[in-house]
Amino acid sequence: MRIGVIGGGAWGTALAQVAAAGGAPVTLWAREPEVVESINERHANDLFLPGVKLSPAVNATGDLAALAGSDAVLVVAPAQHVGAVLGQLAVGATPLVLCAKGIEAGTRRLVGEVAAAVHPRAPIAVLSGPTFAHEVAAGLPTAATLACADAAVRDALVAGLARPAFRLYASDDVIGAEIGGAVKNVLAIACGVVEGARLGQNARAALIARGFAEMTRFGLARGARAETLAGLSGLGDLVLTCSSTSSRNFSLGVGLGQGRAAADLLADRRTVAEGAFTAPVLREAAAEAGVEMPVTDAVCALLAGEPVEAVIAALLARPLRDERG
Repeated sequence: MRIGVIGGGAWGTALAQVAAAGGAPVTLWAREPEVVESINERHANDLFLPGVKLSPAVNATGDLAALAGSDAVLVVAPAQHVGAVLGQLAVGATPLVLCAKGIEAGTRRLVGEVAAAVHPRAPIAVLSGPTFAHEVAAGLPTAATLACADAAVRDALVAGLARPAFRLYASDDVIGAEIGGAVKNVLAIACGVVEGARLGQNARAALIARGFAEMTRFGLARGARAETLAGLSGLGDLVLTCSSTSSRNFSLGVGLGQGRAAADLLADRRTVAEGAFTAPVLREAAAEAGVEMPVTDAVCALLAGEPVEAVIAALLARPLRDERG
């Protein structure tokens, strides 16, 4: 299977490395000329994934047209830029595997809905799960969900992308896989705040559990299945990103918990913490669906500059309720 990859960051590069293990050449499009040069000349992405020797089968390009002829295209551009990037690429009926996690600002569309609007003939799949790029690139054992409504396309993608250490579990619940990936980024910021503010392990565990309840409420309201949200692309990804400084969103939350300004933290970053952009859009989408998401609201307040102590106090002062709610 000939794979094209859109996005030369750590995750796009790691996925290109996985795809290259199948034996066919992989074409990776990167926006940064230095990434293209680094991959083609030294078989490394020194900017975003240092220390990893890449397969010679990974070829980088700055020309999106070079992805023409791919049997599938992995879309690893940041969620807010997926529509614009896909608008520059002619794909026809080539499957698009969406690897970005977020909700589009303004439209409140999931990434799959954005892609389908741009390329209505292309089968849409979603790859999501507990996957840190550096571990995937190093060949450490990883499992993820690959969701696609078309069974034939889904089976072909799983067969073409799965590797012994990169296990893919098939699903037809595209919405569930997308919502798990989008919401967990916001919740990871909240767990980072717990770490940064030194609120303790009890608080983090409680926040993960109550955050998962938020994810489930919102997912069910949008048509997701509960078992998908409890799987790799939901709970699995949530546990990973809420527990490690390797998560960009968790690290952002740590800084917020220490009292640093969101604008300063985001300005310091070369890579994107998707949860910072997803949080306000998720709050709007939840309100539209009539779903209460207090942890998401708290993250939005912190990103807007409200003091950490005040936000935590307001969250703890919420009325007591039945756990099933």
